[in-house]
Amino acid sequence: MDASKLFDLTGKTAIITGGGNGIGKASCLMLAAFGAKVVVSDYKLDDAQAVADEINQGGKKAIALRCDVTKDEALVELVEKTLAEFGQLHILVNNVGGGGAGKESPSQIDVAQFARVFEMNVFSMWRLCQLVAPHMKAAEYGSIINMSSMASVNTSPAISAYASSKAAINHMTRNLAFDYGPDIRINAIGPGAIRTHALETVLTPDIEKRMLAHTPLARLGEANDIAGAVLYFAAPVSAWVSGQVLFVNGGGEQTLD
Repeated sequence: MDASKLFDLTGKTAIITGGGNGIGKASCLMLAAFGAKVVVSDYKLDDAQAVADEINQGGKKAIALRCDVTKDEALVELVEKTLAEFGQLHILVNNVGGGGAGKESPSQIDVAQFARVFEMNVFSMWRLCQLVAPHMKAAEYGSIINMSSMASVNTSPAISAYASSKAAINHMTRNLAFDYGPDIRINAIGPGAIRTHALETVLTPDIEKRMLAHTPLARLGEANDIAGAVLYFAAPVSAWVSGQVLFVNGGGEQTLD
């Protein structure tokens, strides 16, 4: 066994959606640090470009592309531009997601809003998997990582669209493992509460204390905690792992109950 190769992504190309901030940004930086050429995809091109610039200034290779994952033509263009720039495609991190945060009471949203959550969180992932699969097979290396959530297994009020969409991602991932194996591995990550900008805007010492009451590791997660799991699934070290959902949550649940 050559241990130096287990996490080596030299020569690999990765697309990360929602790569401009938070978990997406951390994943871009992590994969680049281990040798991957990175396509930083984000709805906000300026944010994506800032991440790509940081990677390039560190001596690695990255490009920034704007992409609205709810638009099929944008997904097609994302893959085409990646191939035009780097020639091959090996890793996809389906990180974009939306909805949730207790804003989905059935008395406050309609069917169109519910459907949009699925369009962003589930349909875009499935479609990108479909688009990248032939190119991963041609490259003889493929790893797809879908971003799920603890909401996929927890229950809370006013989050039915987001939570059910994340549950769908779990089961979709498990089933697609059969469709895309043996050439491509596909797995999902379910983050717990992560210190992103969005969480920091509502976090208070009292809320944090309540969230950590059932968390054995006694801290909230950082974006790099999830990026480490992304690296594991992207790298050769996980060569016999597919169809799995890995919950990265400090060993517990960061609920307010």
